[in-house]
Amino acid sequence: MAKTQLGARVDDEIKKLAEARARDRGLSLGDYIAGLVREDTGGLRQRGLDAARRFLDEHQDIFDEVEDADRLPGAHAA
Repeated sequence: MAKTQLGARVDDEIKKLAEARARDRGLSLGDYIAGLVREDTGGLRQRGLDAARRFLDEHQDIFDEVEDADRLPGAHAA
């Protein structure tokens, strides 16, 4: 596949985070960014967020109960 150069301006913090994540995944910065774009345009990210939302919608009461129990005097986290 032919490659083209892309220029973008980002904050230093974003650059460092992107470089670190790319390095952790064994990718070049360009390949890491290309993967993010593919995930975003392919809908993978949105499907993951939708699945997380459905999970929370179904189980939020359990998380609320645990948080409430942790707030009780003398309660200890498991």
